[in-house]
Amino acid sequence: MQTKFVSFVALLCFALNAMANVERKSLIAWKPHDLAAFTQAAKEKKFLLLDLEAVWCHWCHVMDAKTYADPKVAAYINQHFIPLKADHDARPDLAERYRDWGWPATIVLAPDGTEIVKRAGYIDPESMLQLLTTIVNDPSAEAQQINLPTTFSDAFQLSENVKKKLVVRNVESHDSKSGGLLIDQRYVDLDTIEWDLHLAAQGDKAAEKRVRRTLDAAVALIDPEFGGIYQYSTHADWKHPHYEKVMRSQWSNLRAYTLAAMQLKEQRYTLAAEKIGQYLLAFMQSKEGAFYGTQDADLTQGVKGEEYFALSRAQRLKKGLPRIDKHLYASSNGQAIEGLLLLHRATGKALYYNKAIEAMAWALKNRRYADGGFRHDQIDVAGPYLGDTLFMGRALLLLYQISGDKQVLAQAAKAGTFINQWFRHPQAGLISAVDNGTPVKPIPQIDQNILAARFALALYKQTGDPGHANLAKHILRYLDTPEIALQRLTEAGILMADTERQQVLSESVAKR
Repeated sequence: MQTKFVSFVALLCFALNAMANVERKSLIAWKPHDLAAFTQAAKEKKFLLLDLEAVWCHWCHVMDAKTYADPKVAAYINQHFIPLKADHDARPDLAERYRDWGWPATIVLAPDGTEIVKRAGYIDPESMLQLLTTIVNDPSAEAQQINLPTTFSDAFQLSENVKKKLVVRNVESHDSKSGGLLIDQRYVDLDTIEWDLHLAAQGDKAAEKRVRRTLDAAVALIDPEFGGIYQYSTHADWKHPHYEKVMRSQWSNLRAYTLAAMQLKEQRYTLAAEKIGQYLLAFMQSKEGAFYGTQDADLTQGVKGEEYFALSRAQRLKKGLPRIDKHLYASSNGQAIEGLLLLHRATGKALYYNKAIEAMAWALKNRRYADGGFRHDQIDVAGPYLGDTLFMGRALLLLYQISGDKQVLAQAAKAGTFINQWFRHPQAGLISAVDNGTPVKPIPQIDQNILAARFALALYKQTGDPGHANLAKHILRYLDTPEIALQRLTEAGILMADTERQQVLSESVAKR
């Protein structure tokens, strides 16, 4: 499998990405994140410096233009480090691993894969030179490493103690004044919305108020001219958006607003969802019917877009459009398809269904492996990646639930089988990608495992195939481990997965 997916095309793909994303010659001799780079680092006894950037990210553009264009910084990096550059969207394995340190993420690694330093966001030239000099003079690894627990839950269900803590955290992490989570970044946390909608359906009025408060506030992030939703707002309010539009945000908000619209019977939530869906159709769908993944935060890279996004639609179009990344990733298409199918459910409009079908047909033809999984791009530098098959599998399953087409269900089931075959961690959970041979080994990521557990349970509910139930249990052993479940501020998605486990597996027992 590894030789099938990792080959000489890695260098070709890196070159193609570099041509598309770098407009001027860099002073730094960037290399791709691959085994050859780690081998060179070991031979030359150097550390590796990874610049993990996103093509839509304002501060990534600034870092390229100022920090990495500084002659002193560039010379020091070229002399003392093996410099690696990777695109967040083209390398979802790295994006998932270093999400807490982006964007851009600056990671210094030893040749054996040990993470020496991890830094989030923009670093000015002087600070970067100081940081790199300190590492060369004292290469001790920082204490915080990305490691798995040594043991996992013996069961595949939450303990009552952990469940109670998560229930309390769901309430305590909510901003009761302005909505959203009590953190500096404001966005719609989909898992929290789904859990509170679940509680609201059982008569919990406080949960319903939390949903309404957040969704009513988050409308401020929807672009009033082009539609679509900005990724998040800073300053612990909804008034300071980062203007990039990424497909994951479009998907999560489409899902949140359509589920709320259908359950709470609120037309304003339907209208909010339609503003997102119409943006996808107007700006993000290619002539082939597939969907692009991201649009830049800046009209001019490195120049903040406040003035541009304050303009009317006509005024913006006269100036031009922020750059749209024209890669057609399977994961982005799965997200767009699912979002549009949910919008079709909420509105009854055939347009959204038909556009979803166009994208599905393209993805099945152009991104699907013969054994049911999905590759990421036309050519992948590594992988396969869990997210591509997971999001396409979810989209296929939802399409079956709407259409009743058994062939579509069979394709969704094959996606589940592919996930079980290639991404199953030996102990518990799913890893984010197939091992590509570097010392940095893929490990399970919480968000992906929540989605995968719910997908496997939904597959089992539809097919009765015990293989899907066993996959769900294997993932839940990871999620239900206290060190994992209580790792972050709140984890409502694990509560949803545990609730669906009870429903699906108890129904199976009752039928037998």
